[in-house]
Amino acid sequence: MKLNEELAKEIIGPRRRNSHKGDYGRVLLIGGLYPYGGAIIMSAIATVKSGAGLVTVATEKENIPALHNHLAEAMAFSVDDQDFLQKTMITADVILIGPGLGDNSKAEELLKTVLQGVSPEQILIIDGSALTLLAEEDVSILKNKQVILTPHQKEWERLSKLAIADQNPQASQKALMHFPQETILVAKSDETALISTEEISLLDVGGPYQATGGMGDTLAGMIAGFVAQFKQKSIYKVVAAATYLHSAIADDLARDNYVVLPTQISDSIQKWMNKYAKAD
Repeated sequence: MKLNEELAKEIIGPRRRNSHKGDYGRVLLIGGLYPYGGAIIMSAIATVKSGAGLVTVATEKENIPALHNHLAEAMAFSVDDQDFLQKTMITADVILIGPGLGDNSKAEELLKTVLQGVSPEQILIIDGSALTLLAEEDVSILKNKQVILTPHQKEWERLSKLAIADQNPQASQKALMHFPQETILVAKSDETALISTEEISLLDVGGPYQATGGMGDTLAGMIAGFVAQFKQKSIYKVVAAATYLHSAIADDLARDNYVVLPTQISDSIQKWMNKYAKAD
């Protein structure tokens, strides 16, 4: 399958006139522990602007004013409020954990809470330092879960035991066989690949102008927004469309910018999705 405009047009269609926010998915994002508050904010912005119906963020209490200053549309609560976290997890269609999570004991407990509480009907996206923490667990903990992994090369090395020098799409697909069958891998690098146990798709857009902090957080947020609202379509294709659009927007912005910022990509998502939704 090619990651291109045709795929984006296939996935992103016009919205039904009689639809409501509940039709476009409930997303819970978990992360932004000190001192990484900006990561979860960038993820949340991308999730909302990608079209998720209801977005809730579990983060440090001190991070909430900054989040709401940038994004009034997202709900937020203290990540230390375990009762509220459990209630919000139950109602979420998609859970994204990892952006700005860190790797301290609190982060470990949060990941364990999510892994124990997520249901087979929910989609779990694991990003950033949550992948490093996951590498310390037996992958059997992911059994019967719909999982999307979004590692960069070092994170994938820790998780798969594949040295960076040995990582290629075929080797990564073989390593993915040790994970639950439905697992989707977005292997981020200068040659990003989308991989499942049955398919490999290569990304041929994007470039070094994306090499800046928060780029992966924004991609994870876009993926969350896409899989939340396009539930009737192939998850693999939906993840592929989000991954393509993230870098296609960056390509366009790079015409006038030496470096493309993650928030610039998020600011363009709605316009690009509207273009594809109205395409013949």
